[in-house]
Amino acid sequence: MSRPQHDEYCRRSLLQAGALGLCGWARAGERQKALAHPISSTAEHPGFGRAKRCLLLYIYGAWSQLDTFDPKPQAPAEIRGDFSAIDSSVPGVQICEHLPKTARVVDHCTLVRSMTHPWNIHSASYTLTGNADTEKIEGRQRHPDQWPYIGSVVDHLARNEHFGPEEPGVPNNVMLPWRQSLYARPNKRSGTFGAFLGTNHDPLWTEFHGEAPLGDPFRAITPKGRFTFGTGNASSLAKDALTRRRSLLSEFERHSALMDRSPTVASYTDLRARAIDFLATSKVRDALALEREPVSLREDYGMTLFGQACLTARRLLESDVKFVTVVWDEYGQTDESWDTHYDHHSRMKEFLLPGFDRAFSTLMIDLKQRGLLDDTFVLCLSEHGRTPRFDPSNVGAPGRGHWSRAYSQLFAGAGIPCGQVVGESDAIAGDVVNRPINPKDVLCTAYHLLGVDPRRELLASPGRPVPLVAGGSVIRELL
Repeated sequence: MSRPQHDEYCRRSLLQAGALGLCGWARAGERQKALAHPISSTAEHPGFGRAKRCLLLYIYGAWSQLDTFDPKPQAPAEIRGDFSAIDSSVPGVQICEHLPKTARVVDHCTLVRSMTHPWNIHSASYTLTGNADTEKIEGRQRHPDQWPYIGSVVDHLARNEHFGPEEPGVPNNVMLPWRQSLYARPNKRSGTFGAFLGTNHDPLWTEFHGEAPLGDPFRAITPKGRFTFGTGNASSLAKDALTRRRSLLSEFERHSALMDRSPTVASYTDLRARAIDFLATSKVRDALALEREPVSLREDYGMTLFGQACLTARRLLESDVKFVTVVWDEYGQTDESWDTHYDHHSRMKEFLLPGFDRAFSTLMIDLKQRGLLDDTFVLCLSEHGRTPRFDPSNVGAPGRGHWSRAYSQLFAGAGIPCGQVVGESDAIAGDVVNRPINPKDVLCTAYHLLGVDPRRELLASPGRPVPLVAGGSVIRELL
């Protein structure tokens, strides 16, 4: 994960500086434009535009509703599993015993126990873009039928309609700890890319540089671990050095016969210019300086990749980044992720639940103490839940399979009611019996709170209108 640092202005450095890890060459074609109707929403829904910023925590692989936020202590052992339920800070609401810190901050959140949709696959595309073609495109990150990630749409609107930060160089769409599925084997998941908006609307991904003493950085990292943008030393370059680099790059391009006025080159040049402007914005570069945080706070978040990414996300939000995403991603083989098809109990107990518990609970307290929770919409999502019954084929190490008919998600901030539970599943958390909510409803609500009408459309090539969310409705209980 770490790379050697180079500081000389050789030709290779110039080319690296041009890319800055922002996703390489952009697709051909001019920047896509939104269809011309105003950003507005229906008057019957309050809270429009209340969220100045958004933080999306994505638990890829999908946690079990029964072993997190919808335990069924009265169910048979083959359903409830090995874990007990404990009381939370919301009277009458219990969650898993291995989330004791989170149990104390549930009163900061709305807990939805009635998420449901029909695809028992890792439907990240559906969850994060609303694209119902998820079965065909799920493992194909650059498939032409992909729709853009919600953060990419926010970035597109911010740049075209003055919807984002006013300070030049502040990015609108940042994702930690790295590009989705970068270190996953063999799967390359979709849902978090710019799609037909172009690769220049992909998230600005960080890179992680550090050691993982237990093999998987989501289990543990050392305190020296850090996040950067672009090459290993790019985020620490001084402003005058970035100015010199910009000048050298401009001179290089002016005299290069390889550069022309094609849309691809123009898009790449735009990427490079925005990237250097970003690196010259000290307050956002400084957001990555975790060493400035008290050691005690870093330890409260947990010295894990997810914990330190959540802390960095809070610092980015303070730096006026509009949309920040933290992905608990696959790392190496999938048996280290939340996709607990086997050895479910030990993995959940040893590091998945404790790692989430520390990071999420500390994040909620930290955001609230700093006044960020008032106007930051926080979503904690997964793409589905897990089967009520354990898979009997894994003798001695049972697991739970994919289950999208009933699962749980958390929401907080931006005026979301505190201490509320929405929806209900049946006695084994297998089906929704009250207030079913679809991932498209979640996307509609996020757009609404960010000040974007979810009914509006974007133009996909060649001039094909595509809705931001094809269906769904704003979740009234979250307003």
